[in-house]
Amino acid sequence: MDLGNTSARGTIAVPRHPRAATALRSIIAEIGQRSGEFPVFLANHLPMVLEAMGRLGAAPERLAEYAEHYNRVHAVPALPPPVAPLTADTWRTALGDRSRETDLRDFFAEEVSQRGGVETIRLYLPTLFPGVAASATHGLMRLAYALLRRDETEIGISLGYWAAAYLAFPTRLGGASPTTDPLVPVLAMRGEPSFSGIVLPSTLLWKFIEHMGTLPAFQAQLGRLVPTPALLDELRQLSLTLYAATRSFEALHAVTGCHWLRLVAPTLDRPEILVAHWWEVVMSLYAKIGMPELPNAATIAAWRALPVPPDADIAAAAIASDDEHDHSLVFSAFEEFKLTGDPLYKVVAAHRIGLIA
Repeated sequence: MDLGNTSARGTIAVPRHPRAATALRSIIAEIGQRSGEFPVFLANHLPMVLEAMGRLGAAPERLAEYAEHYNRVHAVPALPPPVAPLTADTWRTALGDRSRETDLRDFFAEEVSQRGGVETIRLYLPTLFPGVAASATHGLMRLAYALLRRDETEIGISLGYWAAAYLAFPTRLGGASPTTDPLVPVLAMRGEPSFSGIVLPSTLLWKFIEHMGTLPAFQAQLGRLVPTPALLDELRQLSLTLYAATRSFEALHAVTGCHWLRLVAPTLDRPEILVAHWWEVVMSLYAKIGMPELPNAATIAAWRALPVPPDADIAAAAIASDDEHDHSLVFSAFEEFKLTGDPLYKVVAAHRIGLIA
């Protein structure tokens, strides 16, 4: 399917506040003393979206105000008490156990102090690849922003968070044939009755992802996608198209996830393996948004041609919002626009914060 991919790089005209970086260091350090989730099992976006707001031009006063608002409204708790120390031989026993978040953080903090953040990621993250659905992929988000900030402390925190919330699909036991086309397993899902009308007792996104992994028809699609070096570039365009077509909360995470993967990829020997696992998470959420048809190239071209406000107006509207997904989407869209030059990123950013219809 021709989705009209672009390749020219773009520029964004949004200056940073001169005091934002200094302010962020102390605010994010304080946030690091709190848990990676707040009740009940929702991702604590605060350290990431504050960085996004700062890079979109937020003043230190707005950053402090938003941090206070977020912690108060969401009652972000302190870390759970430690249970028992973990070692390189035992840390895997705590995977997926949120009660071990402190132990896992402590383990990875020590590894980072001994090896450095990048080497610790290269050594340990492949074990965490299958569990990238952790906290609905927000473990990946926190690691990506830690790397963006070059923050060694946050690298240890994010690895511990990912490990504590680890969520993997079952190992594929057979099913449909392998493919290098990421659209093939997606389109194979359409019309499958077991993917329709799913009602769960929880509204948590990661609970829906977890449920999809129990369905035999979905299990048949797992492991089909062959990881290739070009995979992330292909998924970037597919994710943007899916979000532009649906404007859904689920597809928003596909757009931002491509940005996060791009930030993490340089630390890995085979980043395409992580990318393939991540795409299976997006596939599970495709069922949640009703498995819509993707728009054709002409429709996408028309969307790209829509007029948008100036970059500074989009950034200012995002900064003024109290919705963490506004900050996240606009910042990632701007960063991906810098990479690709695709004007559709600015269109979806402006729409997200209500500046265009």
